[in-house]
Amino acid sequence: MRTALVGYGLGGAAFHAPFIEATPGLDLSAVVTSNPKRQAEVAERYPAARLLSSLDEVWAGDFDLVVITTPNRFHATHARQVLEHGLDVVVDKPFAGSAMEARALASIASSRGLRLVPFHNRRWDGDFLTVQRLLASNALGKVHRFESRFERYRPEIKSSWKESGDPADLGSILFDLGTHLIDQSVALFGRPVTVHAEIATVRPGARADDDVFLSLTHEDGVRSHLWMSALAADLGPRFRVLGHDAAYVKHGMDPQEDRLKAGDTPAGPGWGEDPEPAWGTLGGKPLRTEPGAYQDFYAAVAAGEVPVSPQDAVTGLEVIEAAKQSAATGGAVRL
Repeated sequence: MRTALVGYGLGGAAFHAPFIEATPGLDLSAVVTSNPKRQAEVAERYPAARLLSSLDEVWAGDFDLVVITTPNRFHATHARQVLEHGLDVVVDKPFAGSAMEARALASIASSRGLRLVPFHNRRWDGDFLTVQRLLASNALGKVHRFESRFERYRPEIKSSWKESGDPADLGSILFDLGTHLIDQSVALFGRPVTVHAEIATVRPGARADDDVFLSLTHEDGVRSHLWMSALAADLGPRFRVLGHDAAYVKHGMDPQEDRLKAGDTPAGPGWGEDPEPAWGTLGGKPLRTEPGAYQDFYAAVAAGEVPVSPQDAVTGLEVIEAAKQSAATGGAVRL
């Protein structure tokens, strides 16, 4: 499956290219970037890939799949162009700026028989896979609360579209880290029925929200409490899942991202393995973390599957919109 990767920032270089390259059935045939430094990096690491300067050059090639990992504000526009040219597309998160825009993309893909795949790779985090396994085996009993955090301590504001105050940039922490947290919650417990949110901008000089709490209530009564922050000087547990029979508590992040940033590939030894000191606990006793497996996303794509439903991404955007409404009014919002 000849694949064109559009964008070669952190996402393209760390989360997409290594897996496209390593997945049987996929070929990293071209990388689109107009940045000379990034072009040089691609040429060195992936010498067989063609270097293209714009998305328009993709239409002249013979590609089967296009992966969009450009800045957030372009995701939906670029995805629409790919679909209108009759190609399957993987779109980095968030795959649109609104639920309405996301539904329109899904409609185009469906009407043309094309695959539109939101890139929610953190469904293959090892700790998340561990939570899935515990729920499937009923090891916790009936779960009543799911706590999940992506917290950082970054008091200095970076000059980046991710820190921009322009809503069109989709650069807030809610669109960045929140998209992952919401998607994991939806994958585990389904579409929430109510959303309550606290959204704040707490760092001096910050223009985008950087500290958010969401409370989602699901159909079966489970409550998801989700925290995301750029100013957490003391990091809470990554997961704390409370059931009638036991609790699972996990600190620290999945190791795959750090290994990718260091230049490792999924073919490396011990890929996805969490070191024993980082394991979580079940009922207070250490529990080995399931190996993380980001490579399984692209393996499913190569097999012709849709590993993440566009509807789940639509739901995630509906939650974000409801969260903004809740924060503005101070009350819970029904979906």
